[in-house]
Amino acid sequence: MTDYLADVAALARKDLRLELRARDTLPAMVLFVVATLVVFHFALPGGAGDDAAYGLLWVALVFTSLLGLGRAWAPETEAGALDGLVLAVSDRSTIWLGKTLAALAFLGAAELVALPAFALFFAPLDGPALAGVALASIGLCAVGSLVSAMAAAARGREVLLPLLFLPLAIPLVVGGVGSSISPDPGTYLAFLGLYDAVFAILSWAAFEYVVTE
Repeated sequence: MTDYLADVAALARKDLRLELRARDTLPAMVLFVVATLVVFHFALPGGAGDDAAYGLLWVALVFTSLLGLGRAWAPETEAGALDGLVLAVSDRSTIWLGKTLAALAFLGAAELVALPAFALFFAPLDGPALAGVALASIGLCAVGSLVSAMAAAARGREVLLPLLFLPLAIPLVVGGVGSSISPDPGTYLAFLGLYDAVFAILSWAAFEYVVTE
C-alpha cells in the first residue's frame, strides 16, 4: 500500500509540475469560468432568481472541468509516455488515480476563483452548497479522468470526450443544484457521495482495461 500511494503521489506531482512549467491548462480554466459567469451575469434576466443562477454555476463548472480534462492526457499522448507508464511495474490504476488527483487540484484552483466571482455576481453559497461543489468535483474528476483516457486514443477525441462525459455529469449537476436550493440538502449530498463512491470504484477497476485496449 505504501508503494501504491507513493506511485500515485509521484504521478500527480508530475502533472502538477508540468502545469507549473507550461501554464497552459489552469489559466485557460480560470479565464473560461470567469468569462462564463460574466456572460451569465449580463444574460440572465433580472427577475430570474437565485435558483436559476445556481443552475448556471453548474453549467460553468461542468464545462470548465471539460476544458481541463480535454488537456489531461495531452502530455502522455504527445510525448508517447503513456506506453511507458502502462509497461511500468506499478499497478496501472495508479495512473488513473494520479491523474484524477491532478485534475481535482486544477478544478479546485479554478473554483477558488469561480465561487467568489459567483457570490459577487449572483448569490453567496452556504455550507451545503459548498459541500455539494466539493463532492461533485470529485465525481467530475474521477469519471472525467477515465473517459478522457478513452477519448485520448480515439481519432475524434475533441468530439468523443463531451459525448462520453456530459451524460455522466448530469447526475452531478442534479445533486449540486439540489444541494444549493433544496430545503433538504442532505439527501442530495448523500446522493453525490454515493455517486462518487460507485463511479470511483468502477473507474478504478476499469482503467486497466481501457489503457490496454
